[in-house]
Amino acid sequence: MEAQKTLNTINGVNLDILLGTINNIQNDPELARCKFHIKNKWINGSQNRSSIRSFYGAKQEIEHESPMSLEADEPKILAGKDMAPNPVEHLLNALASCVTTSIVAHAAVRGIHIEELESELEADIDIQGSLGLSPDVPRELSEIRFNVRAKADPHDLEQLRELADFSPIYQTLLKGVNVKLDVEPK
Repeated sequence: MEAQKTLNTINGVNLDILLGTINNIQNDPELARCKFHIKNKWINGSQNRSSIRSFYGAKQEIEHESPMSLEADEPKILAGKDMAPNPVEHLLNALASCVTTSIVAHAAVRGIHIEELESELEADIDIQGSLGLSPDVPRELSEIRFNVRAKADPHDLEQLRELADFSPIYQTLLKGVNVKLDVEPK
């Protein structure tokens, strides 16, 4: 009978895999360069669908286990059908899930055990700007409030807050990013 190997996990994170990846990147920093890509197609009205099949990492294109899709729509009050989250809700989801993943993984590497982690996010926007009703009203979100609750050793809470700083989406929203947008004929 073959003995079962116990996985080295903390917070559900397989540390053998994560630390192996970290070690490989330390030996070859080019392995860390990633590109994520999606394709989006308008369906009708404010409905659209993004499809995700692969990403570039570890010097190669890597197929996901199965293709994925994300639907987007607007609420009925904005002439949508309210069939899917709107883009602001997708942004909040991206922020929440990236910060959560960053906190949990970095805590695991540091040996910090987390029993529960949940968050609530809220974003403010005055849609007069995005509807083109007032040139004086900004088109972007004016504020995002992000409240994280963790069931962990109380002495670790401040460090968990600091671990959120490793989130690429959080840092992108704080610092901004260049976006190149082109529209071309199909």
